[in-house]
Amino acid sequence: MDQPTTPLQDIRRRIANTAAIAGRSPDAVTLIAISKTHAAEAISPLIDEGQRAFGENRVQEAQAKWPALREGFPDLQLHLVGQLQSNKAADAVALFDCIHSLDRPSLVDALGKAMDKAGRQVPCFVQVNIGAEEQKGGCPIAEVAALLARARDAQVPVLGLMCVPPADVEAAPYFALLAKIAADNGLAQLSMGMSGDFETAVMLGATHVRVGSALFGSRA
Repeated sequence: MDQPTTPLQDIRRRIANTAAIAGRSPDAVTLIAISKTHAAEAISPLIDEGQRAFGENRVQEAQAKWPALREGFPDLQLHLVGQLQSNKAADAVALFDCIHSLDRPSLVDALGKAMDKAGRQVPCFVQVNIGAEEQKGGCPIAEVAALLARARDAQVPVLGLMCVPPADVEAAPYFALLAKIAADNGLAQLSMGMSGDFETAVMLGATHVRVGSALFGSRA
């Protein structure tokens, strides 16, 4: 078997191997290349290599980079993985194909109005503050069900749940907890796992992993 020769090939191989161990299909896991802070010159080679899902943290940065990058690639998918201000909801709905940071009622309302006005439904993940960390965004665990109900009322489509576990501790218990919360609420998709722990996330049911530094190298 040929050894992977690029970071993308290596990550894809590791996802496939882990999925096989977990009894899952590799096709059940979407690799999102986190391209925040990276210039178009660093992103284009991954597009040429066949990567189609990318993640950005900021609406303004994505607006500057992606219209040109998307030319000739109608199948590119752009995911917003950073916190979203309610006043940027319309811009986000216009630009992104998926939003991973739905975390509060005011944002549900803003996105519902923006989607209705644009005539465009953008699927979302509810970001859960899985470690109850004051400095992090995310919906408190106890409020997830209420936020999902509000999203249904606002006709904001929710695919599943997203989390960022606390740093420098074992991520597995937090991924398992997110999976349980999703199952309890009838949600099948899980956005969890980054460069350092995506294999653990795949073992525990991640459908979307968000990998940046392992693909692009350390950010400036």
